[in-house]
Amino acid sequence: MRAIAIAAVLLAASLAVADEASHWPSGAEVYIISPKNGASVKSPVTVQFGLKGLGIAPAGVKFDNTGHHHLLIDTAPPADLNAPLPSTDKIKHYGKGQTEATIELPPGKHTLQLIIGDENHIPHSPALISKKITINVTG
Repeated sequence: MRAIAIAAVLLAASLAVADEASHWPSGAEVYIISPKNGASVKSPVTVQFGLKGLGIAPAGVKFDNTGHHHLLIDTAPPADLNAPLPSTDKIKHYGKGQTEATIELPPGKHTLQLIIGDENHIPHSPALISKKITINVTG
């Protein structure tokens, strides 16, 4: 009986640690500082990344409560957020720890959104994703 009780306590403790490790600190958020939602801009567009409640670490470097930015351009977050984010023309990786990027966009409406990935480009659980903004590129 004692062995069962000890096993139950160890299981509960390991689940609590696993749960803690999979969540961001309370109040953590990622957001786009600029351009502002609804802005009309010219290309190339400088996008400034905002982060609150955690730090930036480059890809390949593991530190608690850190990650690096990925910019989603005219696309939704991938359905499988347990896999590394792909690097495509619509999902840009900023694995050196960049906090802004200058991107070329054709004229027209575009959506931008940020998602934080860990040292292996995998979003944390739950995924930390910014609000999607829409901008109009005028030329």
